[in-house]
Amino acid sequence: MHVPFCTIVPPYLLRRLARQDAPEYSAAARAAKEALGHVKSVQAARITARPGTPTGMLAAKPGPATRTIYDAQGAESLPGKLVRKEGEPQTGDAAADEAYDGLGHTHRLYADVFGRDSIDGRGLPMDATVHFGRLYDNAFWDGKQMVFGDGDGAVFQRFTASLSVIGHELAHGVTQFSAGLAYRNQAGALNESMSDVFGALVEQYVKGQSAAEASWLIGEGLFTPEVQGQALRSMKAPGTAYDDDVLGKDPQPDSMDGYVRTSADNGGVHINSGIPNRAFYLVAQALGGNAWDAPGRIWYETLTGGSLPTTATFAVFARATLAAAEELFGSDSKEHDAVRQAWETVKVKL
Repeated sequence: MHVPFCTIVPPYLLRRLARQDAPEYSAAARAAKEALGHVKSVQAARITARPGTPTGMLAAKPGPATRTIYDAQGAESLPGKLVRKEGEPQTGDAAADEAYDGLGHTHRLYADVFGRDSIDGRGLPMDATVHFGRLYDNAFWDGKQMVFGDGDGAVFQRFTASLSVIGHELAHGVTQFSAGLAYRNQAGALNESMSDVFGALVEQYVKGQSAAEASWLIGEGLFTPEVQGQALRSMKAPGTAYDDDVLGKDPQPDSMDGYVRTSADNGGVHINSGIPNRAFYLVAQALGGNAWDAPGRIWYETLTGGSLPTTATFAVFARATLAAAEELFGSDSKEHDAVRQAWETVKVKL
């Protein structure tokens, strides 16, 4: 089985930045071109993944996190120099310590809320490398570990600064070891959306935020103050995360009325993820309280229950969430009604 190379920054955004010719963005343009080149080179030599974890094989009780942080020191070879192991004190390097904390927060959400033992459900050690490349404009999950760039300094800041980014990329690993959603077309958009959902839930869980209190932004804190934007994506209002002279306007649709048919970005996996993202937000909004409770349980069960096909469409996934809501809460429950209404609002046919 092969796993995709999953990055947080969409290729369409990097391509836009790479075309900038203003002197003040020359370094950022070069960094974007290098990031695009790196994505292409890695995708050309896909990384072989471990087999997924069969349903029913998850540990009965999650164990503690086992984290290891490396420093690539500006190189592009992994994993790099070991700088912090589980239980060791802070290094004083913001990126290394943010990565360590972010891995721990993510592990805690899955363990405490969903009873999952790490990313693969069987206690997978959590490894991360910081300071990858020179001015590298991305963060990614490579099938085995997390990798973070430092950003170009003009548009992007260091990628460990956003907890939702860390949670997002690690969730690609959870998908890899469970449903194994293909990284193309609607299944790929669902793959991206699942990462946004659990990235947001990690951040909300750590901050103790209710669905009403949360920002529902993915990648908040990544942009420098010069950028006119809040984050890479908004789950609450797809298409509104940024509107900037350099980066353009957030292109995500918020319903099937705006669905983008394209061959770029593996069939629009980063663009069209806004549709299922908004569906999850609407469920959380309708139910109130904490999004990691009923909404999170429904989405987690759908992802890990073993019935979701790898090429699931939005409609197939929507029906699976309805089935999960019925199994967990009953067909006449408010949870089941909220799920149905959310998919109807974003115009996904059930």
